[in-house]
Amino acid sequence: MDHFHYRDRVLHCEEIPVRKLAEAYGTPLYVYSKATLLHHFNQLKKAFAAVSPLICYSLKTNPNLTIAKLMAEHGTGFDVTSGGELYRALAAGGTGDKIVYAGVGKTDAELCEGLDKSVFLFNVESEAELYTLADVAKAAGKTANVALRVNPDLPPKTHVKTDTSVKGVKFGFDIDTVLDIARGVVGNPHVKIVGLHMHLGSPILSTQPYKDAVAKGLVLIDKLREQGHQIGVWNMGGGFGIHYRKQEARPASDFAEAIIPAVQKAGCKLVLEPGRFIVGNAGILLSRVIYTKESGGKHFIIQDAAMNDLIRPTLYDSFHRIWPVEPAAGVPAPPEDYESDIPNTRKQDVVGPVCESSDFLAKDRRLPTMNRGDLLATFSAGAYGMAMSSNYNGRPRAAEVLVDGAEHRLIRRRDTYADMVRAELEV
Repeated sequence: MDHFHYRDRVLHCEEIPVRKLAEAYGTPLYVYSKATLLHHFNQLKKAFAAVSPLICYSLKTNPNLTIAKLMAEHGTGFDVTSGGELYRALAAGGTGDKIVYAGVGKTDAELCEGLDKSVFLFNVESEAELYTLADVAKAAGKTANVALRVNPDLPPKTHVKTDTSVKGVKFGFDIDTVLDIARGVVGNPHVKIVGLHMHLGSPILSTQPYKDAVAKGLVLIDKLREQGHQIGVWNMGGGFGIHYRKQEARPASDFAEAIIPAVQKAGCKLVLEPGRFIVGNAGILLSRVIYTKESGGKHFIIQDAAMNDLIRPTLYDSFHRIWPVEPAAGVPAPPEDYESDIPNTRKQDVVGPVCESSDFLAKDRRLPTMNRGDLLATFSAGAYGMAMSSNYNGRPRAAEVLVDGAEHRLIRRRDTYADMVRAELEV
């Protein structure tokens, strides 16, 4: 569910026509719905209520401080993957006892920062990291709580660049060798293995991978306990899919049904690391048509959002629904199926101003005729949109706005040219 809807053929975010936001803040513009953010978070809380999970909002999906603060105010912890994200989580009101520190390449300095802030768990992903953490903790006179991230070696589930539990990826311990490594730190006073971590990739649209993973996890937890590790935490990561094309995502309750029985059987505290599920459908990217063009039998809509604003289509071949903010008469508002043969449309590429052939938001997409100055909305852009944006081609990063009912406010101003050179040293 999201709170972006067409009313009288005009796209609204909650109670506000989004063209008013474009007029007030310019384009390209990220627009987020507070009601949608809280709806999806509350769906997770309700679905997993039987095991009272620690829900750690994944900052990498959308790190905006206002959104992070909103999550913290409603009870989330944070999943962080770097020292910068740890800093941001704390700035948003997070506390160490509700922070899980992930990432395959934590530096010694980052490990020290995590220890200093008493993070709840370090998700450890290699033997070298495990022993380095022990050394760093020893030097600090502390003990680090560890969840071993295990690669359960499941069949491919999603795009190859976001599938993290098949063999041959950089993430996690091999499930066939993790016990040998865990045995080596039994009784170590500076690293305490208290948890199992299994993040399977993203976005996942089936519950079967979770069923397969928890079956393997139950066996592994028993064996770790037999070694002497007091396993009390089971971190199942995130990865729950969202609606990108139609209504393809599964509800949180389906994933809960796959996970909760195993967690209860193991007698563990459940940790979840959702990000996309909460924020993905809570944001759109607004853009304005600059030109249209025909070349080589193809039709192009050149608008002011580019791969530096939303790189997912270029990086993952991902599909985002795109539609005019105010579609003309005779055109659906909006269509039920964006991949169907929609009346009064033709195939067009939606591209941006960046000097790359890979700069596109959609290819061969059925869209109506667009005119210079028209507004387009790219949906399901709340996750990995602004978070992965850049200043490539000297382009200022977009502004961000949060809508709450009939109110809206700027939560990140648009970059200025001065911003883009401020950190550079004068020669």
